[in-house]
Amino acid sequence: MSRPRILLTAPPRTGKTTVIRRLAELLRKADVPVRGFLSDELRERGRRVGFTVEEFGGEKVVMAHASWVSGPRIGQYGVNVPAFERVALPAMDRALATKGAVALIDEIGPMELLSPAFMPRCEALFAANVPIVATVHQRSRPALQARLEAELITVTPHNRDDLPATLGRLLSP
Repeated sequence: MSRPRILLTAPPRTGKTTVIRRLAELLRKADVPVRGFLSDELRERGRRVGFTVEEFGGEKVVMAHASWVSGPRIGQYGVNVPAFERVALPAMDRALATKGAVALIDEIGPMELLSPAFMPRCEALFAANVPIVATVHQRSRPALQARLEAELITVTPHNRDDLPATLGRLLSP
């Protein structure tokens, strides 16, 4: 039987990361191993200044910051690709290696795609018999959906509160 492969998309600040975080909590309560990572905003004095990447149950690092002047840039943010890779790539490998795991990837977007190793890891996860839910940047969605062969769900203010439970039922054994 084919395992679910789902891409969540939405405009920024709609709740994609919140859906992934709540889904992870529900799966853990059901004793389903969760592997992968969360990307989250880094805020200082109420203002977004960067982004972190955190492995579920593991390391958390700053992967992008407005004050960084070296390295590649996405918009106003300097991106530390090696820091992202140090957390995200092993987390994705563990999703492939852990029996019964659900892979949660937040997010497949412009910053993450600066890593030359990231998209091949995504393709390996989507090709494997691993259930996966990943968030995708809305502008990247058409190209990624074609490459990753997944069901697309748009997160909206109307469905975001119910999505974690709906996805949890789909992904739990």
